Amino acid sequence: MSRRHFDVTPDLMLRAYKAGLFPMAETRRGDRLYWLDPEQRGILPLDGFHVPRRLRRTLANGGFTVTADQDFASVISLCAAPAEGREDTWINRDIERLFTALHARGSAHSIEVWLEGALVGGLYGVVLGGAFFGESMFSLARDASKVALLHLVARLRLGGFVLLDTQFVTTHLTQFGAIEVAREAYKQMLEAATRVPARWMGDPEPVALAAEFAQLGR
Repeated sequence: MSRRHFDVTPDLMLRAYKAGLFPMAETRRGDRLYWLDPEQRGILPLDGFHVPRRLRRTLANGGFTVTADQDFASVISLCAAPAEGREDTWINRDIERLFTALHARGSAHSIEVWLEGALVGGLYGVVLGGAFFGESMFSLARDASKVALLHLVARLRLGGFVLLDTQFVTTHLTQFGAIEVAREAYKQMLEAATRVPARWMGDPEPVALAAEFAQLGR
């Protein structure tokens, strides 16, 4: 199903997410958005998140600084940029515009990973109630996007979120425990999650964050 970009507003985007749909463009230069509703939906269970041992060491000693909502525009721009093995992207200019508008109203958030002052990794997504819809991530340094994901999961757990939607399951995500669920089961989970009064934890207390990291995957 598709819709011309000028018909799509931030409000329509949120209604679509609540109904279980998400948008993609065919190419970076494409001018049409397509609404996807796959038969199998990827999710990352927040209570079954797996942290590889090496990544725990990276989290503690990798030298990264992690922030939230400090540079949403750069995160989505770098997610849209060509990368090795991915010469094109589904994030066109209209998707950038719409998600930036959602961010301005507090419905979309980013995690940024910095190394020596440079932005080297991150991710962004949409929030509805107790559901977080992960959209895209990027990495310019080893493990940077993985560290962003760990910080996202810790914040979601602290804030009372119950659903982390990954859209699809990739090899990258299976190492953390990502699974597929059937469309109808997903929509039941989604309906329940959007009614949960969760709170986005952009700047949690360091002690609380550290305690959550210690619990991840236990």
